[in-house]
Amino acid sequence: MAERPENRVFGKRAQQHVVIFASGDKIRHMTIRPWMAAVAFCFAGMFTVGYLAATSYLVLRDDLIGATMARQARMQHDYEDRISALRAQVDRVTSRQLLDQQVVEEKVEKLMQQQLALSARHGKLDALLNRAENAGAAAPVTDGIPVTDGRRADAVGAINAIMGATGSASQKTAQLAYAATNESVADRADRLFSKVTLSLKDLEHEQINRIQSLTAGASETADAIQTILRRTGFDVAEKAEGGDSETAIGGPFVEPVDVTDPFETSINDLDTALDRLDNARRTARKLPFGNPSPASSITSRFGNRTDPFLGRLALHAGIDFRARTGTQIGATGAGTVVVAARNGGYGNMVEIDHGNGLTTRYAHLSRVLVKVGDHVEASTPIGLSGTTGRSTGPHLHYEVRRDGKALDPMRFLTAGMKLTTYMD
Repeated sequence: MAERPENRVFGKRAQQHVVIFASGDKIRHMTIRPWMAAVAFCFAGMFTVGYLAATSYLVLRDDLIGATMARQARMQHDYEDRISALRAQVDRVTSRQLLDQQVVEEKVEKLMQQQLALSARHGKLDALLNRAENAGAAAPVTDGIPVTDGRRADAVGAINAIMGATGSASQKTAQLAYAATNESVADRADRLFSKVTLSLKDLEHEQINRIQSLTAGASETADAIQTILRRTGFDVAEKAEGGDSETAIGGPFVEPVDVTDPFETSINDLDTALDRLDNARRTARKLPFGNPSPASSITSRFGNRTDPFLGRLALHAGIDFRARTGTQIGATGAGTVVVAARNGGYGNMVEIDHGNGLTTRYAHLSRVLVKVGDHVEASTPIGLSGTTGRSTGPHLHYEVRRDGKALDPMRFLTAGMKLTTYMD
């Protein structure tokens, strides 16, 4: 090998390494410079690191892949758990929505049934109220009775609002998370239900109170009429026993129905009271409570008096009205003419049968205007006053008899004046 040349600046130069390649007669050499050695070292190092990294990857690949798969599995499981929880929450909220909607629909159906019941009751009330008004037992219908007034409109509007809230429940399914933390449809509708229910209850109470008031008025009027009739010796119950076709009832026996509805009970009570009132008034109209000569004064009353012809005590079986000859005389009640001719001391007389043994007589007439068999109503002209028969001058002799026995006509005239206020 050649000697290491000297470095002129620093003395000796570093000796370079030479690699000699000999092949036969040919000889080649290559000087190895420092940078070549560095490159070769770096390459060797990189190769070694790459080999070691590749070897480590091959060794650890299965563990890394397993860990990655396990992590992905855990993440997927967590997502599935979260999705299941959300799905369960959605199912709970959906079930609650459906349950709330069902509850709301049931309440709406109940309210609609109450409203229809009130409307049906109003139909029943129409006939009874008209009947009570015509009977004078009721004032004109006020706004407290009809179901079709402003409060009914409010009730219908509230029910429509409830139906709208129910219908919108399906649209809120997309907002389940919000709906789950806020007031439900049923809770929001409860306030409307309370308002509507109270309104319908108020209407029902007003109807029942109004009916009870009418019932009390009709009963009081019927009682007053019956009391007046009893004072005359005539009872309404006796009229029914007489076989009047308008009051005759009958039919097979059937077990009574248990009526627990206050409205139906009050309706039945009102109907019964109006029937009593109608029966009392119908009976009163058929009885002789009228005045045969309203413009005439009474000159002689019922009872014992001195007979004008014999001058001794005798029973005066009726009352006398001062009436000039030709004064029109009217029937005091509805009935049938049974006598229309001259009758002894009565002179020209008309006798009217009012039923149940009750008759009236109109004597000393100058002219008879009816004939036997005629049906007359109260105030129907039956003759003209005069002085025929056993009479001292023009007047009307008026009698009331029951089963042939003379009664005091003044009791009937007084009763007729009292009944005037109850007969309209």
